[in-house]
Amino acid sequence: MSAKTRTAGPRASIGILGGTGLYDIEGFRDRHEVRIRTPFGEPSCAYVVGRLEGRRVAFLARHGKGHRLLPAEVNYRANVFGFKKLGVERLISVNSVGSLREEIRPRDIVLADQFFDRTRRPATFFGGGLVAHVSLGQPVCPELAGILYDASVGLGLRAHRGGTYISIDGPAFSTKAESRAYRAWGGDVIGMTAATEAKLCREAEICYATLSLATDYDVWHETEEPVTVELVLQNLDFNIGNAKAVIRKALAALGPEAGRGCDCGSALKNTIVTSPKAIPAATRKRLGLLVGKYLS
Repeated sequence: MSAKTRTAGPRASIGILGGTGLYDIEGFRDRHEVRIRTPFGEPSCAYVVGRLEGRRVAFLARHGKGHRLLPAEVNYRANVFGFKKLGVERLISVNSVGSLREEIRPRDIVLADQFFDRTRRPATFFGGGLVAHVSLGQPVCPELAGILYDASVGLGLRAHRGGTYISIDGPAFSTKAESRAYRAWGGDVIGMTAATEAKLCREAEICYATLSLATDYDVWHETEEPVTVELVLQNLDFNIGNAKAVIRKALAALGPEAGRGCDCGSALKNTIVTSPKAIPAATRKRLGLLVGKYLS
């Protein structure tokens, strides 16, 4: 069913960020496309907002319709800010990754809970006269990640709870030397998107968890086929169906937003170090959605 386009309107409490191969989710009811304007520019494309498994959900294709955007070209700040404007309090990210561990096989699901960020892209909303320092010791919402893990196991899928996600700019895959170094650093999977999203969601006080779909062994493995776009897409075809099933099962298991058992919703409390009197009016207005309750 085609979606109607709106510039404002329906809200959602749960967000889904679709990565490579996941550009839509079937089964939305009362489906509308919503275009959002943000102080940080345009999101990747229109959000699809509607009901899925009885919950109000907003879906966004990270790389845009037709997969137009490189990982380094994605406007992560606009994407996350747009989810915040829609009322999203929990965000499920889906992305493809390479495995850096023998025990994480292609087509496995990984619920990474740590990040090693090697990207060079904007990963904060702050600046322009307003300074805040959020805590990232636990960058993933443990409650949301646990629900996704339980849903995966409940469906009989091979899933791994926890692990370190190495995040690179891309778009090229790693060299063998880099891949071996990432393994030596303690990396478990490698991708190009999730670390940036995790940082921004923390600043936006949105629960964040990433459903990482392993497609290959990167290039470190001596006996397995090295990573290629053909291999990635082949395994993604298998993985995407599993990801959609996990999301539907997780949505049914999620409790009410008012009953969140984590601290993600107050992540900015006591983090703003700039004196309120010193914050420029334009910055206060631009970031009002995020910090307004702490500056009143």
